[in-house]
Amino acid sequence: MSTFATGPMWAGFIVFVLLMLALDLFVFGGRKAHRVPVREALAWVLAWVSLALAFAGLLWWYLNDTQGAEVARTKTLEFLAGYLIEQSLSVDNMFVFVMIFTYFAVPPEMQRRVLLYGVLGAIVMRAGMILAGVWLVQQFAWILYVFGAFLVITGIKMLIFAEAEPDLEQNPLLRLLRRRLRITPEFHGEHFFVRHKGVLWATPMFLVLILIEASDLVFAVDSIPAIFAVTTDPFIVFTSNIFAIMGLRAMYFLLADMAERFHLLKYGLSLVLIFIGGKMLIMPWFHIPVQWSLSVVGSIILISIVASLTLSRKAVAARAPAGEEG
Repeated sequence: MSTFATGPMWAGFIVFVLLMLALDLFVFGGRKAHRVPVREALAWVLAWVSLALAFAGLLWWYLNDTQGAEVARTKTLEFLAGYLIEQSLSVDNMFVFVMIFTYFAVPPEMQRRVLLYGVLGAIVMRAGMILAGVWLVQQFAWILYVFGAFLVITGIKMLIFAEAEPDLEQNPLLRLLRRRLRITPEFHGEHFFVRHKGVLWATPMFLVLILIEASDLVFAVDSIPAIFAVTTDPFIVFTSNIFAIMGLRAMYFLLADMAERFHLLKYGLSLVLIFIGGKMLIMPWFHIPVQWSLSVVGSIILISIVASLTLSRKAVAARAPAGEEG
C-alpha cells in the first residue's frame, strides 16, 4: 500500500493512541462512574482538536524536511480535509447516542465508560475497514466511482429522511438480542454481565454497548469511503479517522443536551456526502483541489450550525410571549 509513512511512524501513532486511552482509563477516571460536566467535556474537545492540529503541524514539518514543500503541503491538507470530513460525519453518531441513551434511560454518570468501550471497538473495526478499503482502491481503481455513487445516494436519502425518527423498539438487532439473551430488567452499575444463582445474565448496558458499536459500523460505511475523495494514503486515512473517533466522546458530552438545537446539521451532513460523492464521480473530467474540498465542507457545516442556532433562538423567542400570557 502506497504511503509516505514508515514503520516507526505507524508504531508511534498506535502507541500514542494506546497511551491516551490508558490515561483516560487510569489517570482521568475513565473507570469511575461520574457525570461529565460541560467544562470537562469542553476541555477534552479543545485538547483533541489541538492534538489533531499539532499532528498536522508535525506532519508538515517532517515531510517538508524529507520530501519537499509541495508534498508537505499536499499531505497536510489531505489530513486536515480528511479530519474535518470524518469529524463532521461522526457528529451524526452523536444524535444516535442521544437516542440510545434516552431509550434505555441510561443515567448520565454511567454513559462515559460505555462510550470509552465503544471507542475501543470503533478503532478496531475502522482499522480493518480502512485497510480493506485501501486494498480495494489500489486493486480496483474503478471502485472509487462505486463509493462516489453510494455516497450521493446515501446523502440524498439522508436529505429526504432527515426528520424521520428511528424506532428502536423495532430495531432488528435489538429484537434479536432480546430473544437470544437473558437480560436483567435493571442496570447493575456499569456492568455488562452479572451472575444470578449461577446463571450469567446480560444487563441493559450490554445492549447499549452493542447498539453503539453497531451504529459506528453503519456510519463507518459512509465516512470511510468519503475520505477516499481526498486521499488514498492509508496513514492519512487512518490517523484522520482515529482523531475524529477519539474526540467524538467529548463532543457528545459537550453537545448532547443541546442536540435538538442542531436540527439542521443533518441536512448539512447530507449535503457534505452529496458533494464528496459528486467529487469522486467527476474526477475523470474535473479535479477539485483538496483545499477547495476543505473550504466547501467547512462552509457547509458552519452554515448548518449557524442556521440551526439562529432558528432555535427565534423559536424560543416566539414561544416566550405565549408562555408569559399563559
